[in-house]
Amino acid sequence: MHLATFAAFAAINFMAASSGGIFKPGDWYRDLAKPRWTPPNWAFPLAWSVLFLLNALAGAIAWRAAGGTMSLPFIVYGLSLAVNAGWSFLFFGMRRMDLALVDVVLLWASILAVMILFAPISPISSLLIAPYLGWVTIAGVLNLRMLQMNPAYGAKGAAAS
Repeated sequence: MHLATFAAFAAINFMAASSGGIFKPGDWYRDLAKPRWTPPNWAFPLAWSVLFLLNALAGAIAWRAAGGTMSLPFIVYGLSLAVNAGWSFLFFGMRRMDLALVDVVLLWASILAVMILFAPISPISSLLIAPYLGWVTIAGVLNLRMLQMNPAYGAKGAAAS
């Protein structure tokens, strides 16, 4: 793999990840009702760092395997990162768990699409993204449970505030 290619994909992933640094959980999140199985706060930045690193590696490997040409798999890859960046804004910035839930469903579908599109180009790239899909599955279920446990942060609650 070419280091410059990896650096470019790492930078793109870092830009998406920066949304989590801009829209932070804070006291609001701490005070929400959460399921008992919610991962500890320290697990989120650790997990996301590893997942974005694997995603960057997968993108770089697939890019090189595809001959460095922009094509549908890489457009979907970029859209997936944009959808990922939107979640922190919706959940933490707007405090709209309902909109964040829609976003995480779109994110899940886009990650699966990237895996499917990368598989014929580079099976290893597709496999490198699998943990990301697994974590987003957990995040989606957590988002849903938190919305159920904190209904004021859905559409009806937002309309009332």
